[in-house]
Amino acid sequence: MDSENTLVTRAPIAPPAPWGGAPQPVFGLPCGMVLRPWREADAPVRAAAYEDPDVRHWNQPEPMTLDEAVARIARWNRQWTEEEAAIWAVADEADRAVGLIGLAEFDPRDAAAEFLYWLLPRGRGRGVMAQAVTAVSRWAFEEAGLHRLRICHSVANPASCAVAVKAGFPLEGTMRGALLHEDGWHDEHLHARLATDEPKP
Repeated sequence: MDSENTLVTRAPIAPPAPWGGAPQPVFGLPCGMVLRPWREADAPVRAAAYEDPDVRHWNQPEPMTLDEAVARIARWNRQWTEEEAAIWAVADEADRAVGLIGLAEFDPRDAAAEFLYWLLPRGRGRGVMAQAVTAVSRWAFEEAGLHRLRICHSVANPASCAVAVKAGFPLEGTMRGALLHEDGWHDEHLHARLATDEPKP
């Protein structure tokens, strides 16, 4: 076990969120959708996320007015610039935002981050989220220098479990009573992928 002194002085394994000095990239997905930065015009989509029962149950978004959604999008863009998080809109072929994917809980010392994602009904059924996780993972490992990415979800959410497995994130274990939902405490599955894992086919 590391000593207390070692924990304090150990240098980061990876550069501290090196994405902040460059424009946020745009990723095309095989399904035809695109990952791009959020825009102020997308505010109604963020506000609508609270109204979808699946997004509300599994992701617990805050209810927001349009003005609050505009402020949240500005915050996401600042987090990119300030090297704190990387959040993309999932946009359809008409460039309408239909969901969100990103990396948060960034730990520069351990070069690790956690996925967050949600998708509105009009974006579902095409395998987009597994493709989005794969694209962001590739960027995180190859461009941002991260070592470990994780996905956590309720054991009662098989759709999210399927996304993780399809994107090459094996199940590592179950965390008991780890997340409080509207209907009580849920056990969570923990999936993770390392930069040193075999590339996903």
